[in-house]
Amino acid sequence: MTPESPLEETLTDRLRAAVLGGDFVPNQRLVEADVCEQFGATRAAVRETFRELASEGLVEILRNKGARVRAISKAEAVEITEVRMVLEGLSAAKAAERVTPEQAGRLREIVAEMRAAVERNDLDRYSELNAALHAKVREIAAHQTSASIIERLGAQVIRHKFRLARQPGRAALSLPQHELIVAAIVARDPEAAQTAMQQHLRSVAKALEATD
Repeated sequence: MTPESPLEETLTDRLRAAVLGGDFVPNQRLVEADVCEQFGATRAAVRETFRELASEGLVEILRNKGARVRAISKAEAVEITEVRMVLEGLSAAKAAERVTPEQAGRLREIVAEMRAAVERNDLDRYSELNAALHAKVREIAAHQTSASIIERLGAQVIRHKFRLARQPGRAALSLPQHELIVAAIVARDPEAAQTAMQQHLRSVAKALEATD
């Protein structure tokens, strides 16, 4: 199997970002000729990109109908979150085993910034910091298998997560959950870290179930 060219890598990254950023909406057809023109790419590169994004669960390829952005139902988003609960619990436990003083300090900084964002009611900033905290936990855990699966699953439900983050009071509810996760990791308590992360994501799953 030959490696991808830089063009194909760049196209995949750009189209993924466009899908995740909302430039293409769920169930929207991805017309090959239009994508070629928009991104200045060849048909071969576009087809390969569609296949890659289909493997990530962001696009679906329909026989004789081409590709379209995959729509993730609320029920599927809840199931994905339940799977993340297990994997991110593992990641938190590994992070507690491996955290360094410098990394612990960065986790505390992120939580402090999250607290400040809640006080300002800055939901966009809180959402950014939320993602940054989870990414930092995965980095500290250094467990590549779980990290790659978590990132792929998280990308599939990004629209659901955005809607949930905008709900009134959601940030104030999730902040203490994140504080517990960080406290357990900093204390190098794997069991407590795993439990805190799983409780947080269980709360997310229940909140998703309750959304309209």
